[in-house]
Amino acid sequence: MSKTGKELIEGMKNAVHYLEGKKGGARMHVVHVPAKVNVGAIRKRLRLTQKSFADQYGFALSAVKDWEQGRRNPERTAKILLKIIEHDPTVVHRALG
Repeated sequence: MSKTGKELIEGMKNAVHYLEGKKGGARMHVVHVPAKVNVGAIRKRLRLTQKSFADQYGFALSAVKDWEQGRRNPERTAKILLKIIEHDPTVVHRALG
């Protein structure tokens, strides 16, 4: 059997174990959430106003302003979404249609 085939079978076994609550032995991907995200740089690269950025990605305009002006730091889940937007903004549009 090919290496890819073996990896697919191993992956499916891990998925079944995970669904059964047997997490031991399953390879898990650990997500690194950065301490800081440069919201202004992300928004400017997309050539959006603060309002357009907030509207397109579901953020409160006041939150975007506060993040950019350093009055607040995005919460963990917002940082994750912001990193996704930074990497590929079309993912959010496709997911939320």
